[in-house]
Amino acid sequence: FDTLDYRRFEWKCNNRNEASRRAAARFGFPFEGVFRNDMIVKGESRDTAWFAMTDEDWAKLEGAYETWLSDDNFDEQGQQKRSLRELISQV
Repeated sequence: FDTLDYRRFEWKCNNRNEASRRAAARFGFPFEGVFRNDMIVKGESRDTAWFAMTDEDWAKLEGAYETWLSDDNFDEQGQQKRSLRELISQV
C-alpha cells in the first residue's frame, strides 16, 4: 500500500473454496459479498466471493503484519511464535 500507493487490494475466489475464504479472513481482508453467476469455469457457473483491504484497513493492520514477519517472531527452528490471526485480533 505504502510503496505502490494502493488504495485497495482485492482477494477473489470461488465461493465454494472454503480454504481460500478462510485464508482471506485470516489475512485481514473484510468480506464484501458474492457475485452470483460471475463466470463459467470448466462448464460450471461460478459464484465469486470478494474480499478487499483498503488503505484505511492497512493502516490499522500494518503493525500486526510487521510483527508477524519480523525475525523476532520466529524461534531457532524457524517456527512462528505468534500467529497473524492473534496479532490482528489485538488491533
